[in-house]
Amino acid sequence: MTPTVRVVEAGAEFEGWPAVLGLIRGAFASMDGVIDPPSSAHRLTPESLADKAGVETCLLALDGVRLVGCCFVRRESEALYLGKLAVDEAARGRGVGRALLAVVEERARELGVSRLRLETRVELVGNHATFAAWGFVRTAVNSHEGYTRPTSVEMTKHLPV
Repeated sequence: MTPTVRVVEAGAEFEGWPAVLGLIRGAFASMDGVIDPPSSAHRLTPESLADKAGVETCLLALDGVRLVGCCFVRRESEALYLGKLAVDEAARGRGVGRALLAVVEERARELGVSRLRLETRVELVGNHATFAAWGFVRTAVNSHEGYTRPTSVEMTKHLPV
């Protein structure tokens, strides 16, 4: 499968937020009972996703008309932050994440940004391995507010100029 990636720019008309929410919640469901604190995906609504897309860019991966993946990106001072990367469980291992990442990298180059940044939970070692295979390296370990132990891993990918 080679998914098509659709870019939903800030301010664009888009009615598919309930489907995006379903995708994110489904993709993040395996984290329930594994990560602490619980995923912020539980607090998302179609309205909050629309608001998020008002200040960030949403990328949607489509297999025909079927939504199989998504992520959000936002410009930081020296990086492009990649968040809420979600791939439908049935589409995992079929290039959806890599297709989204390719568009994120292209967008970073267009913006003159030479690195990508993301965060993943400490407990999700499978995600760490996937991101490392995609060229990300561990750059920090952080704690969520109210926690004294590490809860998230920051990873960065430097892009060739």
